[in-house]
Amino acid sequence: MTSPNINRLLVPRSIALVGGTWTDAVAQSCKKIGFSGPVWRIHPTRASTEQTHYYRSIDELPGAPDATFLAAPNRDVPAVAEALRRRKAGGFVCFAAGFSETGTADGERLTEELLAAAGDLPFFGPNCYGFINFFDRVALWPDQVMGEQVDRGVAIICQSGTIALNLLFSQRSLPIGYLITVGNQTRVALEDLIEMMCDDDRVTAFGLYVEGIQDAERFARAVDKARQAGKAIALVKTGRTEAAARTTQSHTGALAGVDVVFDAYCKEAGIARADSLGTLCETLKVLHAGGPLKGRNVLILGASGGDMAMTADAARNLGLSFPPIPADRVSRLEEILSERVTIANPFDFHTYIWFDLPKLKALFTEVTRSGYDAVGFMLDCPPPGETDPKSYYDAVTQYIAAAQDAPSRAAVISSLPESMASVTRAQCLAGGVVPLQGQREGLEALDAAGAIGEVWNSDHRVELRRPQAPLTETYALTEAQGKKALAAYGVVVPKSVVVKPLEAVRAAQDIGFPVVLKAVGETLQHKSEVGGVFVNVRSTEDAQRAVDHLSSLSNQVLVEEMITDSVVEILVGITVDPQFGQVLVLGAGGVMTELWHDTVTLLPPFTAKNIEAGLSRLTVYRLLQGFRGKPAGDTEALVQTTLAITRYAAEHVNSLSELDVNPVIVRPVGRGAVAVDTLIRLSEKY
Repeated sequence: MTSPNINRLLVPRSIALVGGTWTDAVAQSCKKIGFSGPVWRIHPTRASTEQTHYYRSIDELPGAPDATFLAAPNRDVPAVAEALRRRKAGGFVCFAAGFSETGTADGERLTEELLAAAGDLPFFGPNCYGFINFFDRVALWPDQVMGEQVDRGVAIICQSGTIALNLLFSQRSLPIGYLITVGNQTRVALEDLIEMMCDDDRVTAFGLYVEGIQDAERFARAVDKARQAGKAIALVKTGRTEAAARTTQSHTGALAGVDVVFDAYCKEAGIARADSLGTLCETLKVLHAGGPLKGRNVLILGASGGDMAMTADAARNLGLSFPPIPADRVSRLEEILSERVTIANPFDFHTYIWFDLPKLKALFTEVTRSGYDAVGFMLDCPPPGETDPKSYYDAVTQYIAAAQDAPSRAAVISSLPESMASVTRAQCLAGGVVPLQGQREGLEALDAAGAIGEVWNSDHRVELRRPQAPLTETYALTEAQGKKALAAYGVVVPKSVVVKPLEAVRAAQDIGFPVVLKAVGETLQHKSEVGGVFVNVRSTEDAQRAVDHLSSLSNQVLVEEMITDSVVEILVGITVDPQFGQVLVLGAGGVMTELWHDTVTLLPPFTAKNIEAGLSRLTVYRLLQGFRGKPAGDTEALVQTTLAITRYAAEHVNSLSELDVNPVIVRPVGRGAVAVDTLIRLSEKY
């Protein structure tokens, strides 16, 4: 879908409303928002009045409508769409439901008929609530409209009408330019809108409520374009739990996808993924007010020890850092506050100077120029009309004045969302200070904005490595075949040989004890579960006993050297996500894999830098660094082994279905890393 076509739909000069009661609400929305063009009403039986003329069909209209709200019964929708196409209309909102989201044959048939009838006409939906354009005073919206025209604001795109309403109704002073629902995304998808709005200078950032991504490759292109345009993305995506994924599919027919992969994509692509609508709103306010932060070094201050103690606790599992205030600033702050106040971060500056406005401004001037990425002033104001909030307003005024032209981004943060009045929020936004409502949500917003900035400031850009066609039936290489394949790419594997059972004891003697003995066979992919693995075999007698058992499982035995100086065992795997393609999984290996669930997921391109960064997020990484006097592991060798595995995966992208090296045994520093077990599945097409 091309931008000009969507633009005509979003910025219409004429509107047609097809249907009954729901379109009455749309007509009221057009009036309330101040739409100045003609609004033509269409209904097959409604009688015209002095106030409203009803046309019987699209063909009777005096002109081709730029935008149409279609609230007819779903069975009638294809015919109306065809009529709009004939009239060369600009596009429509399909409010009607009962299409592909039902998962039924009738729903799919109606969807196919709609697509055929609409031709290349753009439309939102079906099962779509409509949109509001606050920039240009347009509302194809069958419900309450709140908000005013803005010159700059965020674009919010939702796959749920109710979620869009919730965001619209929120008392958070988030400047919204576009509020758009896309429903089933049958014709216009959210990535179309992102790409188009990247070119709209009025749009400052994107907020998404996502249930499923239709085309990961196109979505990734849209994300890259938004980054190039300097417009960050924050989103809420459902599907973290099985129940949410089921609800998602029944709502819009969207597939939630594998959540851990989507989460990894967001982290690496510089997208803020929020867990709540509140955090989404607060993050968008930060992004609207100046884009992503440069990083996550923050200073939080307030006139309350309790607030500061809670700040440290509330941020404990975030990526925010609270470095000490620089020494030169400390000396100046001590002059302002006296020796009675301890200078720290988080910073309780007490109330000694609360009514001394020049000193308050001097305090705020110092902290906002102390080298932090963001400075947050925590303050909950008493409600206006019931109390006298003057001293609180005075403090905010001094903070805003001090923050002007400061290198640090400034925010006012209330502990509770409702403890910041609209007048304070408006004052902050007008002064370039971000009003953040709710301590935890505010800290999450700063953390998210800083994480985006860290990605944007790096040279890392996500690539999607996907097979050209869906993989068909697959087969598994034997362990020996898999190790040979990986060894050709530089992976170190144990010295080994595959022999018949009668030859296994002699082979063990030749390799040298201790050894590992394993049954070999195409169906023996999980050998340990059937007793097909014997480790640390130290004598001829032990080897014979092992071979006697293994011969009942297979007519071949893998004999290999036993690695005895393991520091830690690591899982290195490649899986193929149906949406995002190849992803790398790193985690605690061996028997710890299923017990600890200690894994990270990374997307291409795979580099030594991002692999080591991924490893550092694992709990087991502490063992790699040397734990409780134990030797440190050869992390460099592990990284190089992982890179070699990813090179194999890249060259087999069109045939590789699964690759699992579990474990890679990491030896002490300087002694390398060894892949001691492998599972590789390839497509039959290979």
